[in-house]
Amino acid sequence: MTEPDEQDQKAASGEPRAALLPLAVLRKRSDFLKAARARRAPCPAFLVQARKRADGEAMGMRVGFTCSKKVGNAVARNRAKRRLREIARLVLPRMGQDGYDYVLIGRAEKTASHEFTAMQADLAHALKKLHA
Repeated sequence: MTEPDEQDQKAASGEPRAALLPLAVLRKRSDFLKAARARRAPCPAFLVQARKRADGEAMGMRVGFTCSKKVGNAVARNRAKRRLREIARLVLPRMGQDGYDYVLIGRAEKTASHEFTAMQADLAHALKKLHA
């Protein structure tokens, strides 16, 4: 008999199946610039930008991550982006909406050291505010 893989175990533990799927990631600079002109919600450890895409654009939810050199050296920026990716993976499938682009921007000395559960709650609160 085969052992259930890790995703099946997580799904059985009550975590939503959508949280296990990889999110579509923004890669083009133009997408980041469009999101920068859209609505934003500041949080203590990061900033969230949300842009509703036009009807002609592709459907689905996409997310992007960025940290400037103000956050620190490459190691600090990568750590901050890893944390942002993880909270997005956990919160966006439940709270995000189809047809939106989200950009999470790390803050200097805050993103890497802020309490992880507080960051998740902050993202959930910011998404409620953006979609209100």
